[in-house]
Amino acid sequence: MSVEKTRYSDEELSEFRVLIEKKLRRAKEDFDFYTEQLSEQADNPDSKLKGLDDASSSSEIEQLQTLAARQKKYIQHLENAVIRIQNKVYGICRETGKLIAKERLRAVPHATLSIDAKKARR
Repeated sequence: MSVEKTRYSDEELSEFRVLIEKKLRRAKEDFDFYTEQLSEQADNPDSKLKGLDDASSSSEIEQLQTLAARQKKYIQHLENAVIRIQNKVYGICRETGKLIAKERLRAVPHATLSIDAKKARR
């Protein structure tokens, strides 16, 4: 009789932490890039983004703002995942209470729902 695992081992959590911290560094670099681009526009509004006209420049700024906001949200999700690792509850589906598949966590390390729980929400 096999007992179903209720949490990932400390060793497994450590592996996930390395993966998440790598993604977190990259996400912060991307966020910094977007905010730097926005800051340059704010500091020098007369300079068009790479010679674009006003409408294109406004659209580009909106797109940068959207990307920065999305990146900030992604960073928060990754930071929350690190907290779940520290609390040793990382990888547990918040709907079913069962472990989320490692493959899913490798693809989406901030996931809080198993594939089955995600499908059931639709």
